[in-house]
Amino acid sequence: MASSGLELLWVSAPQLAKGAWETLSISAASIFFASLGGVLYGVLRNLAGLWSKRWLDLTLRIYLEAFRAIPVLVWLYLLFFGLPIFLGVSVPSFWCAVLVLSLWGASEVGEVVRGGLQSLPRGQREAGLAIGLSTPQLYAEVLLPQALKRIMPPTINVYTRIIKTSSLAVLIGVVEVIKVGQQIIERTYESLLIYGFLFVFFFLLCYPLSAASRVLERRWSHA
Repeated sequence: MASSGLELLWVSAPQLAKGAWETLSISAASIFFASLGGVLYGVLRNLAGLWSKRWLDLTLRIYLEAFRAIPVLVWLYLLFFGLPIFLGVSVPSFWCAVLVLSLWGASEVGEVVRGGLQSLPRGQREAGLAIGLSTPQLYAEVLLPQALKRIMPPTINVYTRIIKTSSLAVLIGVVEVIKVGQQIIERTYESLLIYGFLFVFFFLLCYPLSAASRVLERRWSHA
């Protein structure tokens, strides 16, 4: 029984590897864009409060609440099926998944960044401005590096959620690792073996990130 299971995994390895690569690609691209968008969101929210730009703060709040209140699955369906109907724009399923996960992830990372920036002593900003730093220089060279210790552990937790949520891409036709697993199960009826493989796959992806988050949180809490 064990040998037949190993044989099935060996025979299915190329197909599983292709699906795993698709999952990794979606996750990596989404994490990259979510990080960039999250930093931009957090800085703009911070500046909106400092500059009393109510319209900017309101716009960013609406964006945040839209992705908090509406499930990721609904956004996937809305963009994948709705854009061709209403705007005549067709987005490939892979990039639709990346777009939705990036926008959702950016809202989550952005709130973490905003909180980290607001937790810094006000004197840090005033000192940077006093020595003639521009606003971009102030954030890039003073504020964001200091906030990094505070925002990294919760940001890593967002990354693990992005990886796990990437499995929803199967519902808009992305042939990622779960879809490949379903195809193999339909052909072989070896559901326990394949779901066991998927369990191990996602565990090996997410657990190191979760462990790193806990280590960083403990280390930096005493720094």
